[in-house]
Amino acid sequence: MRIEPFFDPATFTLTYVVWDPSTKDAVVIDPVLDYDPAAGLTSTTSVDKVAEYLRREQLKLRFILETHAHADHLSGSQILRRHFDAKVVIGERIRVVQETFKQIFDLPPAFATDGSQFDRLVADGEVITAGSLSIRVIATPGHTPACVTYQIDDALFTGDVLFMDDYGTGRCDFPRGSAEAMYESIQKLYALPDATRVFVGHDYQPNGRDVKWETTIRASKARNPQLDARTTREGFVAMRTARDATLAAPRLLFPSVQINVDAGRMPAPHANGHRYLVVPLNVLRPADELGQPVAKPKA
Repeated sequence: MRIEPFFDPATFTLTYVVWDPSTKDAVVIDPVLDYDPAAGLTSTTSVDKVAEYLRREQLKLRFILETHAHADHLSGSQILRRHFDAKVVIGERIRVVQETFKQIFDLPPAFATDGSQFDRLVADGEVITAGSLSIRVIATPGHTPACVTYQIDDALFTGDVLFMDDYGTGRCDFPRGSAEAMYESIQKLYALPDATRVFVGHDYQPNGRDVKWETTIRASKARNPQLDARTTREGFVAMRTARDATLAAPRLLFPSVQINVDAGRMPAPHANGHRYLVVPLNVLRPADELGQPVAKPKA
């Protein structure tokens, strides 16, 4: 099995092509569609690099695997689906995310929340085959309720759950996120053999180091600064909650989620022929009609 990483420095995202050199069967994990929010322009520079690699190596793309509905980049899955006739796969709890954000974005009644925008929904413990590749699905909620980790041979593709062993874990403050759930998810991963390889969904290059994308369960358990083998559930939840309260929203939060809950498709054009994204105003911090912050209503 070969693993080819592609790093997008604009969003710190890692995309992977995983393939069998004997059969040329391949999957792509978490492809990126470039987006300039100031100009409202999409481009395909990042996903084109992946497509060029697939063609150069003469690979047979079977699946595009999404670890979750990303909040920091638009998915390039539909570009690959169009050009390689591959299926788009995501965890079955995407339905929960769709229901949540349908309300936040005030999406039309016709917007389905049954996951039908994706070609295949997968469940915890399910094994899917992509030609000669066998892929085990591990539900790892916390960052979102729908997050999954894909295990292919001795390699885990963890998305936004577990990052490099010198950085930490994903945030848990998005709607329906849960630090408690993330702790339990990572315990599932830490129960795997120490030599299991971990390929992360992002690398934020702490202290300005060069980009990295691969670690191990052993290294994570030994020195992950936010959740190692000694970290208690209570300690992690307290740390994650306090840290998340200091973090700014991702730059592409609303464009990304709006596109990604629809499996990477652009919104339908309006009567004037143009497509529009919805940007909810002051959803993350309530404000009055003049834009002045107000106290959140008590639950």
